[in-house]
Amino acid sequence: MDKWLWCLIGLLLVTSPSLAFQGDAAASPPSRSVRALSDARRPAKQATLDAARKPAELIDFAGLKSGDRVADFMSGNAYFTRIFSNVVGASGHVYAFVPAEQVANCSPSEIAGTKEVGRDSSYANVTVLTDSVANFRVPTKLDVLWTAQNYHDLHDSFMGPADVGALNRKFFEALKPGGVFVVIDHVAEAGSGLRDTDTLHRIDPERIRKEVEAAGFVLEAQSSVLRNSEDDHRRIVFDPIVRGKTDQIVFKFRKPR
Repeated sequence: MDKWLWCLIGLLLVTSPSLAFQGDAAASPPSRSVRALSDARRPAKQATLDAARKPAELIDFAGLKSGDRVADFMSGNAYFTRIFSNVVGASGHVYAFVPAEQVANCSPSEIAGTKEVGRDSSYANVTVLTDSVANFRVPTKLDVLWTAQNYHDLHDSFMGPADVGALNRKFFEALKPGGVFVVIDHVAEAGSGLRDTDTLHRIDPERIRKEVEAAGFVLEAQSSVLRNSEDDHRRIVFDPIVRGKTDQIVFKFRKPR
């Protein structure tokens, strides 16, 4: 084959993303978050939720990595706590925070998973913390602070309700400069504010944004990975018609450097 033709083929491979390195891309190893899902310590019941909850995509979106310090606020049954433990590894640490108000006013089954992790010596990089929301604190500055499907609860009677403004300022202080605050929650009708937090367990995303930004955070991005346009936002999230497939907002806020 003429030398000029070889040069042309080489140029095409370099300049065309559809032609170059296809074999390498296909062989790319899975991310640490994807590998974390295969951890044998995870309860089978929790693993069945992965298809709907998309934890690997969310963790990659947050940027959580090996060695990070992360707090799972209102960790519940430790679905994310267990995965975080594997992602951050032995050089990182996970703080699973369970509010005292939740312990006092909710079914023990809601936090049983977190208690189980706290008793499991194989989760040496997890510390379970319990205190009132007004006293939220962690022993070290965080890279990531995370709350999933719980932010709306802060406005409800069983949580006090909490002083959300003060709590968001505590979240801000808990993070390192440049740290990330991820909020995932069920979407309520636009303009509804806090109307549906106690009845439908939903919240208007714009209300979340205003409250969190008021503490000094900057909204860096939002993910559509859990959005569902077929959810009409008028059903309680436990309704079998929408349970496990509600429309959910995923916000990524950052503490400015």
